[in-house]
Amino acid sequence: MTAVTRLAELTTLRVGGPARRHVIATSADDILAAVREADAAGEPLLLIGGGSNLVIGDAGFEGTVIQVASRGITVHNVDYCGGAEITVEAGEPWDGVVARAVAEGWIGVEALSGIPGSTGATPVQNVGAYGQEVSGTVASVRTWDRAEQKIRTLAAADCRFGYRDSLFKRERFLGGPRYVVLQVSFQFVVADFSEPVKYAELARSLGVEIGDRVPLTQVRDNVLELRAAKGMVLDAPDHDTWSAGSFFTNPVLPVEQADALPADAPRYPAADGRVKTSAAWLIDHAGFSKGFGLPGPASLSTKHTLALTNRGPAVAADVLDVARQVRDGVEKTYGVRLVPEPELIGCEL
Repeated sequence: MTAVTRLAELTTLRVGGPARRHVIATSADDILAAVREADAAGEPLLLIGGGSNLVIGDAGFEGTVIQVASRGITVHNVDYCGGAEITVEAGEPWDGVVARAVAEGWIGVEALSGIPGSTGATPVQNVGAYGQEVSGTVASVRTWDRAEQKIRTLAAADCRFGYRDSLFKRERFLGGPRYVVLQVSFQFVVADFSEPVKYAELARSLGVEIGDRVPLTQVRDNVLELRAAKGMVLDAPDHDTWSAGSFFTNPVLPVEQADALPADAPRYPAADGRVKTSAAWLIDHAGFSKGFGLPGPASLSTKHTLALTNRGPAVAADVLDVARQVRDGVEKTYGVRLVPEPELIGCEL
């Protein structure tokens, strides 16, 4: 246990007030013990891994904050026929897992390079980028079910993965998550080349066609370059990286609503016959260009309109003020209400 002046110290956006109680859990057993203690005391509970997908209000959190700091990657089996089976502790930094996978020839997460945060958070949000989602390689997730007070291991099919969504994100208990992720198991194909490249921007940067396969290291290097150019790779001196990543999800719309957008608005097929469009395109074309809000204290990134950034002195209220202006402006212009991607704790948009 330790004291934290502000939860801003635990988030990549660097905003958030104090925690009443802060526990650092360095193993799955520590996480489990801290959760059970908080629940037994009837205390509100907040779990923080890398803090990369959180906006915490300026009043802080009146309860127990568990900083998930468990570490470890266990390799169960590796061969070209059966693939690679590994289990990763929830607090293991995600990009380290991707780097290990690329080095070992485990394919399926190479396009998820450079995403900040912990491994335990990846199935919650079903993180994705450049045509890949973590759900494509998750085999199972070992959790503590706070409602039933027992360990539950959920197979991938039971996790109800969707676009930036999962069972873990939707199911709630006592105002917090019902399921506390302890470990994530992955099943990878073992190969020398990547999955077929699915994303046009990545294909262009690689100089290949959609569907081509390239060396894993080449995909990782190009993705890191693309993300860095958008301020999406953490770099302390660069305030464009003081963010929660993409602040709004890409809207998934009924066909009729998508048809009402301008002809040049991006359109991609989505589930259930709906159409996905680009939040970044809507923001930019509604008049909110890169750097909107400068000189700050909060603004859109100067590199990417989808990131809301802390220019140094910002508090949560400053960030949310810019977010509201952008959300309301897009809705007024296009009739599409943007939905925030990060979890909002103790604050509302």
